[in-house]
Amino acid sequence: MIKRKYWLKKIDSLWKERSVLWLSGVRRAGKTVLSQSLPQVEYFDCELPRVRGLMADPEKFLHSVRNKKIVLDEIHRLDNPSELLKIAADYFPKTKILATGSSSLTASAKFKDTLAGRKAELWLTPIISNDLKDFNKLDLQHRFLLGGLPPFFLSKNLPEKYFQEWMDAYWAKDIQELFRLERRSSFQKFLELLMIQSGGIFEASKFSAPCAVSHTTIANYLHVLEETYVVHVLRPFNTYKKTEIIAAPKVYMFDTGFVCYYRGWHELGTKELGLLWEHYVLNELQAHLQSRQIRYWRDKQGHEIDFILERRGLPPIAIEVKWANHDFDISSLKAFHHQYPNSEIFVVNSELSHTFVKKINGFNIKFTNLSNLLKHIV
Repeated sequence: MIKRKYWLKKIDSLWKERSVLWLSGVRRAGKTVLSQSLPQVEYFDCELPRVRGLMADPEKFLHSVRNKKIVLDEIHRLDNPSELLKIAADYFPKTKILATGSSSLTASAKFKDTLAGRKAELWLTPIISNDLKDFNKLDLQHRFLLGGLPPFFLSKNLPEKYFQEWMDAYWAKDIQELFRLERRSSFQKFLELLMIQSGGIFEASKFSAPCAVSHTTIANYLHVLEETYVVHVLRPFNTYKKTEIIAAPKVYMFDTGFVCYYRGWHELGTKELGLLWEHYVLNELQAHLQSRQIRYWRDKQGHEIDFILERRGLPPIAIEVKWANHDFDISSLKAFHHQYPNSEIFVVNSELSHTFVKKINGFNIKFTNLSNLLKHIV
């Protein structure tokens, strides 16, 4: 079994802070395999009726596993999962529990208590650079085309049937169990359209007609996709200056492999690599920061910065993502610096081996690679 060392260390570290850990992430991101690779852990699959029967009396069950490390996989299948976790946190603090699910805690109506202050949380994103080393597959273009879900990534050839199988399971197990949506065709049409325009500005009005649903339903669909980690909604960073865009979000799909599949990409040129590198950098930022509060910036003249990190009491960090050294235009960085002169500005390039600072038009730009960027911001 290949061990994803970065994530195992994160789990061990978080368990030192809290006895209950919620491990979430999109379907097939590797939550089960990761949890089973923990040393000296007892695994319970809550999809099995026999296992759910064991937990019908939470207190009795917790007495049976006292002081052990246990995994409760797909815990939302229990009738009252938050009750078990709350009792564990309050009365069995030496029992280490890792509970997993494919959505945020708030997505399921079964979680009557979000366990604020009683649990730690870890979001398992698709494969990151640390995982590439563990899998001994460092080719980024392979990662882009096949995506970051481990079964897809480890395939020798492009597993096209996997994508539809994943969509079918996502609808049946995540959407129907958690949200019970109707009109599968409209929902999947919306998701496919988002795949095709991933990384672009989102306008709900453009989806209503092709999906044959109302604006309100489109907004609900987007919320469902966000709660299950399938899309990432980046809202614009602004301080309500008249020149800034303040409302229109950008929507990114969770995985490069799905973007390539739905766009029909089998070979990658510079344009495709640029967009996929942008998705990959976003995935790394989310994994290491464990945050979905990443924004983008755009003004009414069309200048745009890929990612903005807000820092309480400190100037923002602006991150422009470029696949190649020659792919660089200073105009957007200049416009952002004019609005936020104290900000830190980075250009993240896939080809750089080190970081250097260059003064252009009177302000400093830090040119760096992804690894060095993460060391600076985390």
